[in-house]
Amino acid sequence: MTPGSAVRLVGGRLVGLLPQRADWVAARRDPRGDLVAGLTVAVVALPLALAFGVTSGLGAQAGLVTAVVAGAVAAVFGGSNLQVSGPTGAMTVVLVPVVQRFGATGVLMVGAMAGVVLVALAAARLGRYVRYLPTPVIEGFTAGIAVVIALQQLPAALGVAGAHGEKVWAVAADAVARFAAHPHPAPVAVALAVAASMLLGARWRPGWPFSLVAVAAGTVLAETTPLDLARIGALPTALPAPSLDFLDGHAVGQLLPSALAVAALAALESLLSATVADAMSVDSRHDPDRELFGQGLANLAAPLFGGIPATAAIARTAVNVRAGAGSKLAALTHAAALAVIVLAASPLVGRIPLAALAGVLLATTVRMVQAGSLWALARATRRDALVLILTFTVTVVFDLVTAVAVGIGVAVVLALRAVARTARVEQVPLEPGDHSAAEHALLAEHIVAYRLDGPLFFAAAHRLLIELSEVADVRVVILRMSRVSTIDATGAQVLGDAIARLHRRGITVLLSGVAPGHDQVLAALGIAERLRRDGLVFPDTPAAIAYARRHLGCVPAAAG
Repeated sequence: MTPGSAVRLVGGRLVGLLPQRADWVAARRDPRGDLVAGLTVAVVALPLALAFGVTSGLGAQAGLVTAVVAGAVAAVFGGSNLQVSGPTGAMTVVLVPVVQRFGATGVLMVGAMAGVVLVALAAARLGRYVRYLPTPVIEGFTAGIAVVIALQQLPAALGVAGAHGEKVWAVAADAVARFAAHPHPAPVAVALAVAASMLLGARWRPGWPFSLVAVAAGTVLAETTPLDLARIGALPTALPAPSLDFLDGHAVGQLLPSALAVAALAALESLLSATVADAMSVDSRHDPDRELFGQGLANLAAPLFGGIPATAAIARTAVNVRAGAGSKLAALTHAAALAVIVLAASPLVGRIPLAALAGVLLATTVRMVQAGSLWALARATRRDALVLILTFTVTVVFDLVTAVAVGIGVAVVLALRAVARTARVEQVPLEPGDHSAAEHALLAEHIVAYRLDGPLFFAAAHRLLIELSEVADVRVVILRMSRVSTIDATGAQVLGDAIARLHRRGITVLLSGVAPGHDQVLAALGIAERLRRDGLVFPDTPAAIAYARRHLGCVPAAAG
């Protein structure tokens, strides 16, 4: 492919990812329902946006800006009519270490880099492959993220400032130690009250915005009583002007791992959320590649205004669907409503206690953990339980990037081990036909046929070599290849080694039923070249048996 044709191909794919007129046909059906749904989501999303902004380390205003800018861009360019995007807890887990090492500019740079990666994934049409991630890995790091977010909230919930440590659990432990030395019950009471209100209220009236009600009540309590509670602080009364000052080419290499982690999380969360939205609706179906494209553009746009990386979230999207949304207009209304709050209510928002936002996120972490799913996976198989526990542990103890890499790596190794065990080398009886008893005895003594079943690849190949090398007291070995499901270079090479060992022992090897695709692999590596030259490769097993009989008929029987 020439460079020009490659550019045209990529350009054509990007054009195909742009919004279509058909995307907005649904908005004409029930615009009033979409507006109501968008306002409902905005009410629910406001405390979450503030809390995730604070937790990320860039402040509440960064969370609001992200919800407004990324929410609008993802709604317009995304591949789902029902998604609602903004800051999420999973992102904060990755961003906190970036803030500690590189400051706010590092977070903005990571968001922009992740946006580029997501656009590239969309152009490469890789959205459909996210569904192949192992469920134990997804559930493991989701539960781990919930624990990490909860640990991140302990300093604010305990009213402790200045807690430090290299890891989240170390910071939480330091906060607990400082609180034990100088206990201050007011922040704890506010955080627990907000969390309890959200959890109990969700059981009583699932559609009501108990998070906003609880945060508002906590703010009123802090304003009308002499409680000493840390507040969010002053917020800007307008959206920041776009800026490219955060771009730094020298930091790309250092920030790339975090950017890849953010991109992976954005892809995973968005596509999982879109799948949930499709299941909750009647006729909605998302386009995974366009969804990645929309999230990529959203993460490119948010840093320009000081926002943190964003993704679609199941919580906001589920509220949107339950509130009656039917088109992208609902998500746009959510972003517009939050923009109005930034412009009109910044002084009020700035009075919210940090402990109240900590309570919001503590309740969110409880909702993130699906105990039933975790228990079912833990009981499913030992392999699933191991991957689940390992991913969860590494997420909490180390970091999310390492956890996902370890979880996927272990899952792949265990899956290959399970698949390799399905590969078998089985001795099968030869069809006797209409031959004399003497011929039957001769065949039984000198000819053996082995049927290779399943995949012949690197994970199973060496066991094959051992089994074939132990063949004894035969003159001819027929390898029946018709049931080999797949073969790779390692499998072909090991097969060649087994054939060579048998030849050195004076045993003639015949191949039968080699599939065209497998024959190509064997030919490329020169495995069956000698056998073909000597006429020892046959289209089917009967032809191989007939040759073996003729071969033994001209060789003295005593040679066996």
